[in-house]
Amino acid sequence: MRKRELSVVGVIAAVFLSACVPASTPESDGRPDTSAVGAAELLVERLDLIDDAISVWGSATTLEEARAAAETAANLVVGPGGPGYGDRNGDGEVGGEVSAGLLPGLDGSPPGLATPLAANGCVARDVLGGSWEDPAAEWKRMLTAIDQWRPDNNTMPTLPSHPMRIVGWATFTQATDSLELAQEYAGHAKLHVDISRRALDC
Repeated sequence: MRKRELSVVGVIAAVFLSACVPASTPESDGRPDTSAVGAAELLVERLDLIDDAISVWGSATTLEEARAAAETAANLVVGPGGPGYGDRNGDGEVGGEVSAGLLPGLDGSPPGLATPLAANGCVARDVLGGSWEDPAAEWKRMLTAIDQWRPDNNTMPTLPSHPMRIVGWATFTQATDSLELAQEYAGHAKLHVDISRRALDC
């Protein structure tokens, strides 16, 4: 009877341990799943994470909290190969640390989680916002729009990629000293993550 009890305990322990070990995912090595179904699942997961960060950003009670959440949202979009990735708010931590961005890196590598879905016209239009034949040029367009933005000159609508607009509002959040404005910027970012999500159902 004692041996049987130990055996049962061993099985339970093995099941528990296997549940605690994260499964290998196509994104784990920085190369997104190139199948349409796998790519769509990864994109939905990433948009969920961005949405969660925006929710924290919009309900933040301090500027520090808003800036940290905005950093997370922006990094989840650009990934390690994109512009500004890293400790955007200067708190010594990197929120939204990932191996691949939602969009391609500056040199096209890694290609980005949305890239395998470019055949979907709505994803190409609303999420990618361009052909990405020249990734550096696409990112330059975003950086120029961010640099030229003013409260009375909203350049974000010039960006066809809605995730890029999220990066813009996240950038403005790092620069503002107003929690109220930071929360307002999160509201704009929320609209763009919702549009990006709807593109998958087009």
